[in-house]
Amino acid sequence: MRAMMAAVFGLGLMGGIAAAQDVLTEVATLGGSTVTLHVHGFLSEQELATLRVIGTNEEALKLFVVSDKGHAAIAVSPEDGFIRDGAPVASAIAVADLPDAETAKADALAACDAARNGASPCVILLQVSPAS
Repeated sequence: MRAMMAAVFGLGLMGGIAAAQDVLTEVATLGGSTVTLHVHGFLSEQELATLRVIGTNEEALKLFVVSDKGHAAIAVSPEDGFIRDGAPVASAIAVADLPDAETAKADALAACDAARNGASPCVILLQVSPAS
C-alpha cells in the first residue's frame, strides 16, 4: 500500500523532487491547490504515507483546506513527531485558509513552538497554496 501511495504521488509531481536546506520536497498539483511536502529525515513511513494522502486525495485535502483560495501549513516538532499511537500529536499544528504562504508558515510554526515538548524548533511538513 505504501508503495502504491508513493507511486501515485510520484505521478502527480509537478516540480519534481528538489533539495532545499538538506530537506527534500515533493510538489504536486491537486484540484486548485499546489501541495508541497517537506520530507524530513525524522518522519516515519506511517507519517509520510499520511502526509502523501493529503497531496494525492482531494477529499483528504478538503479536510485540511476548506478553500482552494487560501494558504495552509502543518508544523511539527522533530522530537515530538507527527503521529503517535495512530493520532497526530498535540504539537502538530495545522493552519488553513490564510491570506498568504508566509502567514500560514509563521502561524503554524508559532503555534507548534508554543505546544512542543522537544527542544528543537518546529519545522514545516506540508504547505498548500492556490495552484498558479
